[in-house]
Amino acid sequence: MTLSAKDVMIECTQGSDAEAMTFPEVVGRLMAAGVERYRADLVRSEKVYYMPDGSSVVVPAHSAPLPAQPFSAAGVDAAVRAVQAGHIKYREFSALIAAAGCVDYLVSLTGRCAIYFGRSGESHTEPFPGPR
Repeated sequence: MTLSAKDVMIECTQGSDAEAMTFPEVVGRLMAAGVERYRADLVRSEKVYYMPDGSSVVVPAHSAPLPAQPFSAAGVDAAVRAVQAGHIKYREFSALIAAAGCVDYLVSLTGRCAIYFGRSGESHTEPFPGPR
């Protein structure tokens, strides 16, 4: 892994947390840096970025509210639609998915989707807009 890839990971985490970068901007920068996927852990307040060679980097992230016990795929979906429409930004999005019981989510850049997980293994998959 190059130092520049790690720098991009840190910049994307901080840019999201500061609401200075949109999800499409983050995805574009991470893909250009060669990142394969990342996992955002809402309980541990960190993101783990994975490269195709198996290496990974953990980056501290902002704290979201403690996720609710029950998982609501509809609640996650509503938050995704709101952030995609530009009605909310990343911090509110994180709070809404936590309220919907999301404990972490995986963004597959190569698979062009995000998968949101609840405490008991429930999940909601959201394909990225555009062609897969």
